[in-house]
Amino acid sequence: MFKDPESYKHTKRRKRLEKYGLEIKKIIREVKKVRAKRVLLQLPDGLKPRAKELTDTLRNRAGVEVLLWGGACFGACDTPPNTGKIRADLLVHFGHSRWNQ
Repeated sequence: MFKDPESYKHTKRRKRLEKYGLEIKKIIREVKKVRAKRVLLQLPDGLKPRAKELTDTLRNRAGVEVLLWGGACFGACDTPPNTGKIRADLLVHFGHSRWNQ
């Protein structure tokens, strides 16, 4: 089915990430919309084991440099301090719960 081993790896990675409901397609659309070159990800501790998969997916599919915030994340109001020094074009903050609009 897959002629290219990389395609198989990307498909497998995507399926693993989809179960978390991370809205990867929405992030990629936003990256393109704002023409971001550098994206900062803030993940709760429960998602940090999947950080490599997530960063690889965004690098490959959106063509951006991805930075990870290594500090703690205690909720939606806990955004990283001093992000201006990092010079990220976009901050993507993942929380533990679904955001109700």
